[in-house]
Amino acid sequence: MDYKSIFITGGGSGIGRAIAQRFSHGGWFVGLADVNEAGMAETGASLPEGTWSAHKLDVRKPDQWETALANFAEASGGRIDVLANNAGIPLGGKLIDLSTEEIDRTLDVNLAGVIYGARAAYPYLKATAPGSCLVNTCSAAGLYGQGGMTVYCASKFGVRAITEALDIEWAEDGIRVCDVMPSYIDTPLLAQSSHAKSNKPIRESVQSAGLEFTPVEDVAETFWRAVHGDKLHNPVGKTAYTIARAARWMPGYIRHKSRKLVEQGAKLMG
Repeated sequence: MDYKSIFITGGGSGIGRAIAQRFSHGGWFVGLADVNEAGMAETGASLPEGTWSAHKLDVRKPDQWETALANFAEASGGRIDVLANNAGIPLGGKLIDLSTEEIDRTLDVNLAGVIYGARAAYPYLKATAPGSCLVNTCSAAGLYGQGGMTVYCASKFGVRAITEALDIEWAEDGIRVCDVMPSYIDTPLLAQSSHAKSNKPIRESVQSAGLEFTPVEDVAETFWRAVHGDKLHNPVGKTAYTIARAARWMPGYIRHKSRKLVEQGAKLMG
C-alpha cells in the first residue's frame, strides 16, 4: 500500500466517526477501534469501500491493544502512521455524588487508555518515523478546571500532560505528539453519560454564558490540521480558544465565569 494509515479509537460514533470520514476521504486507510461493533459498522458504511477495517477494542485492556494494532498493521500493509487516541467518556456531577465505580471507569478509559495506547503504538510509529504522529483527544476541560466536572477535568489534564511529556520523550525518535482540545461537543456519548438528564440544562447554561457547542466535523478538521502541522495543543472552536486565552491571561475572569456557569446550571436543574 502506498497510502498512509490512521488507527482511531472511539471510531464507532461522534468525533471518532468524523475523524474517520475526514481521513478516509483524504486518501488514508482507516482503522476503526471501539467496543461498539454496530457503531463501527455504521461508520464503515459511511466510508469509501476498501478504505477501512474494524477492530473491537476496550482501551482499558493492554492485551487488546496489542492484538488490535497487530491486526490493523496487517490490514494496512504493515504500517501505522497515526494513532488517534480518541476514545473517552463524559462524567458530570458533583464529586460527592459520584460512585467509586464511575470515577474508576472514567479514569481508566480517559487516562489509562491513552497511556496504554501510546505504549502499544510506539513501535509502529517509530517504524514509520519521521512523519508519524500520536494525536490525543484532550479537551478544553484540560485547560481550566470546571465545577461539576472534577473527575473528567482530572482525566483531561492528565491527557494534556501525557501529550507534553511524550512530545519531549519521543522527539529523538522522530515521532510527533500533539493533542486536540474541543470544548462542548453534543455527541451520542453525552446522552449516554451517567448524568444524561443534565444534557439540556448544560446546553442552556453554556449558551447563556455566550459559549457554544462545536460540531464534530470541526474537531475532525482540526485533527487533520494537527497531523499535518506542528502545533502541540490545538483548541477547537470559539469556546475552546476563549478558555485557552482566559486561562493564560485572565485566570480571575475565567474563575468567576466558571462559577456563574455552575450556578446557572444548578438553577436550570431546579
